[in-house]
Amino acid sequence: MLAMLGLLLMPGPGWTAPDLSEHAPPMAVGYKLERIGATTRLSLDLSSSVTANATVLEAPDRVIIDLPEVNFQIDPLAGHLKPDRDPLIRSFRFGLFAPGRSRIVIDLAGPATVAKLATTSIAGGDPSRMVIELAKVDRGTFHKAVMIDAPPAPPASTATISDQAPDATALPLVVIDPGHGGVDPGASGLDGVVEKNIVFDFSTMLADKLKATGRYRVRLTRTDDSFVSLGDRVRIARDSNAALFVSVHADTLTVNGSVTGATVYTSSDKASDAEAARVADAENQSDQAAGVQAEPEKPDVNDILFDLTRRETRTYSHLFQRTLVGYWQKIARLNKNPERSAGFMVLKAPDVPSVLLELGYLSSDKDVKNLTSTEWRDGATGSIVNAIDSFFAPRHPTSNGTAAIPAAPAGATRTAGHADEARATN
Repeated sequence: MLAMLGLLLMPGPGWTAPDLSEHAPPMAVGYKLERIGATTRLSLDLSSSVTANATVLEAPDRVIIDLPEVNFQIDPLAGHLKPDRDPLIRSFRFGLFAPGRSRIVIDLAGPATVAKLATTSIAGGDPSRMVIELAKVDRGTFHKAVMIDAPPAPPASTATISDQAPDATALPLVVIDPGHGGVDPGASGLDGVVEKNIVFDFSTMLADKLKATGRYRVRLTRTDDSFVSLGDRVRIARDSNAALFVSVHADTLTVNGSVTGATVYTSSDKASDAEAARVADAENQSDQAAGVQAEPEKPDVNDILFDLTRRETRTYSHLFQRTLVGYWQKIARLNKNPERSAGFMVLKAPDVPSVLLELGYLSSDKDVKNLTSTEWRDGATGSIVNAIDSFFAPRHPTSNGTAAIPAAPAGATRTAGHADEARATN
């Protein structure tokens, strides 16, 4: 009987024990959403009390709850509410916002303010209940509340360049960008998979493989499940003088679960097709999902040198895109149109060749099976390492001391105009 009980209590695959040490952050172990009169109440049960503060944002309407770091032991999809589940709340999400700080973001169905935010002890002990009570208000009142204060922005990423050999400074730096993170979960799909976790596991394996070659320095834009703004991801690449930037994501579709395969995107002023525009629009909402006000987009510098630099960078981005697709198709499944472009904010660096890799679709059982397979990730990350090797190999100095242009894969061209023409036929 004891042996049988032991088997019943064994944790499942992927389970990790929560940190129960004295200095561990409090845990959120349950939640409840209920309608009480004219208000909506979201309650969280915590292992100990926390102090929280609330602010509101509009365009779109959101309530932001900032609190010390909390270990959320709650289904990450709990806040995906059915339409019309509540008259005030469309959805909510939670997670680490920055080191030592967590955040709850509540998407509103209309203007509402926080009528109550309090944490009280349960039965006089450490376990506590945090209550967030929302009340509907008119647009004018809501706008005034927005203008009073704004939620704090996350600090700049603290990701560090990985240790390398003594001569590492001479090696090209590759920045790997695991999309989303923390309070921004990204897409969700079959079997409860969440994009931020899928792409983090993939990116860390890729980074380890690149470091193991001894040919590159490697930097991750995030090294844990925390939020990094889109602007900071670009700044990390530019401030580090990165030679290549690879942003890793996973897509999902609500209307067609039969669509499968990876897609590689580059930056362009105009989307290559409607699907590329849809994906870019979704990925560009990352800051909004975390309750961060989008940074105002700066106009492009009207300078011929800047324009030439950006053109050259986009040419290299197209070349790496074509190279990556060529190596990927030997190992894994590609989308029927695997080379696309659109106005992705995370690919905006004018001087760093950049691509965004959508690994597959979380709405596809075939892709989810692959994306959660260590064996599949091993092969797929290996194909990216091969593509990066191929991309950088021709860039070694030539006999006359000048740098060679990367060799174009079969079917690719070396000029920005020709590259755009080639892509237009796909």
